Amino acid sequence: MTDQMLRIGIAGVSGRVGRLLVDEVQAAGAVLAGGTVRDPAKAAGLPEGLALFTDMADLAAVSDVVIDFTHADTVIAHAQALAEQGTAWVLGTTGLSTEQQVAVLKAAKKIGVVHAANFSAGVTLVRRLAQMMGQALPADSYDAEIVEMHHRQKVDAPSGTALAIGEAVAKGRGVKLADVKESGRDGHTGPRGPGAIGFAALRGGQIVGEHEVLFTSADEQITLTHRAFDRRVFAAGAVRAAHWVRECPAGYYGMEEVLGLPPC
Repeated sequence: MTDQMLRIGIAGVSGRVGRLLVDEVQAAGAVLAGGTVRDPAKAAGLPEGLALFTDMADLAAVSDVVIDFTHADTVIAHAQALAEQGTAWVLGTTGLSTEQQVAVLKAAKKIGVVHAANFSAGVTLVRRLAQMMGQALPADSYDAEIVEMHHRQKVDAPSGTALAIGEAVAKGRGVKLADVKESGRDGHTGPRGPGAIGFAALRGGQIVGEHEVLFTSADEQITLTHRAFDRRVFAAGAVRAAHWVRECPAGYYGMEEVLGLPPC
């Protein structure tokens, strides 16, 4: 199937990211198959004639791939609908519970799923480098800290991207992030825990997203920084993933596979 024939559906098409996805799908030469909306009255400004649905199963039936940046509460129902229809899934929802993550993995046995906390190529490379640095720089000598800043409306902290970077560092060190994570330091906390991966979350203005990973020893500091200037970078990456996953067998993939990075 050529890119021009690829039918892409957008879950939550009337939302902020959904509207950016509309532009990116059209710019990529794919067919905009339709989108889901919770309230059709809020669909003003979307392309005239765009097919709108309130049920994921209906969108899945007319799409080859669905891009989904909605909410964790919808994940289980979406996983079931897409798997039953055989429609590939590009999922950008974070903060999944164990039950929700199991539903995603179950769907990936029947369809191709690309799941990422961040679809930016730059963030994907930062995660890979963070994993390599976590492996190369001993935890007893190099303290790892992750600082992120987002707009004032963001409701979760640390961000999903910051946690994904922390997971990469932990993987490089051969540990579980849950066992070494330190965040929300306040008051008399005592010394930094040995081997800890620390998080700090800043909020203000309309910053799209900034992430910084610092490895600091007694003698040196290495810093990786990524700044997103426009949310469009996430939409463009998701559309790239949609084109890639359409030709893939069933399975659970990340942006590293989309970018063609070798296994690490």
